Amino acid sequence: MEKKPLRITDTILRDAHQSQAATRMRLEDMLPACELLDNMGYWSLECWGGATFDACMRFLDEDPWERLRALKKAMPKTPLQMLLRGQNILGYKHYADDVVEAFCKKSIENGIDVVRIFDALNDTRNMAKAMESVKRYGGTCEAAISYTISPVHNEEYFVTLAMQLEEMGADVICIKDMANLLLPMEAHNLVKKLKERVGVPIHLHTHNTTGTGDMTNLMACMAGVDIVDCALSPLGNGTSQPATESLVATLKGTERDTGLSLENLSKAAAHFRGVAQKLKEQGSLDPKVLNVDTNTLLYQVPGGMLSNLISQLKQANAEDKYYDVLAEVPRVRKDFGYPPLVTPTSQIVGSQAVLNVLAGERYKMVSKESKGLLRGEYGRLPAPVNEEVRKKAIGDDPVITCRPADLLQPELEKYRAEAGDLAKCEEDVLSYALFPQVAEKFLQKRNHPQAQPAEQPAQENVRTLYVQDLT
Repeated sequence: MEKKPLRITDTILRDAHQSQAATRMRLEDMLPACELLDNMGYWSLECWGGATFDACMRFLDEDPWERLRALKKAMPKTPLQMLLRGQNILGYKHYADDVVEAFCKKSIENGIDVVRIFDALNDTRNMAKAMESVKRYGGTCEAAISYTISPVHNEEYFVTLAMQLEEMGADVICIKDMANLLLPMEAHNLVKKLKERVGVPIHLHTHNTTGTGDMTNLMACMAGVDIVDCALSPLGNGTSQPATESLVATLKGTERDTGLSLENLSKAAAHFRGVAQKLKEQGSLDPKVLNVDTNTLLYQVPGGMLSNLISQLKQANAEDKYYDVLAEVPRVRKDFGYPPLVTPTSQIVGSQAVLNVLAGERYKMVSKESKGLLRGEYGRLPAPVNEEVRKKAIGDDPVITCRPADLLQPELEKYRAEAGDLAKCEEDVLSYALFPQVAEKFLQKRNHPQAQPAEQPAQENVRTLYVQDLT
């Protein structure tokens, strides 16, 4: 057989610490290892996007754009990769097309090479503008299919979706298995089908929450997957990605040999062991994230969503209702047309399940976000919804059937005016557009450091969003 090395994307600088340590790794913890990482021979290094943008400003007093420029300068040879939520960019609502285009343009100008674009509902209309913008400004467009299991989400569904994304201009197709639901044999079959019917490279992203991630990567590799995501071992496994070194060692001497040096990986891992220890001492890294949790397979609930549910039940003094809520999640998901459970749909479905159980009557209380999902504000749901539930939630409100962003007027100038003198450059305007309150505080502090009061301990009142966004 012809040698075809498996290429590796390492997530140590983004998803690894987002999944395990609430996105708390600082730039100062990354830079000492950058020369080693840059010479490793990775296909790409994932280092930006997801929850990093918000966490940088909110918790770390870092400018996310400055972080990106510093990483690009320190790693000029290796493509840098980011995660983008389609029309949501890095926020939790849909933005107008002019904001999406400006954000993609500036991300690429500041050092991003590969942009992984996904939509929580796999609604390709919500991915189109970001895909087109990334290609227009010279980036590699990696379009992702959000993997999930349901009566409508079968192999043919994902293959058809991948073919559609290729037609839309995707340079790479990513299977984004955010909840580690893709089991090894299914991974083999899906990758094999995709390789037969899609002409661009196939990239697999999974986690190791259920303990199957290594086997899923290996079986996908045997089926011909081109690239897989791994994380250096100090922040690998558990809710993060499978460990890089283990896969590299497994494939050594085979036709899929990665060509990466275990010795060099070991040197980089030594640095990040110290970083992981620091994160542990700060309380950001809870050893529980390494536990195998097969509840994900039983209830199809991502690990981060489980922690959200527990947190909500604790606040309501109703921890005894945990298994009732877990059983309610699949029922709500069915009523809502089987959305994949990934930000923001995982939070919406989970919170509604909690409300249904606590109220003692299903849909007696309906959250604003649930109404939005049923009204079509987030895009097209994968399957028909329960019309009785929709009627109870939104009454006679019309359902949006067009691309939700078509209802939005251009808004970049509005954000520019609102940011005013706080914004010293276009990047600041975009930071403000995505997170107005967080960016306002951050930019005030950056622009007038001498006017700041004595440092107060950071208030961690954000909705367990980063503990495990699993995106």
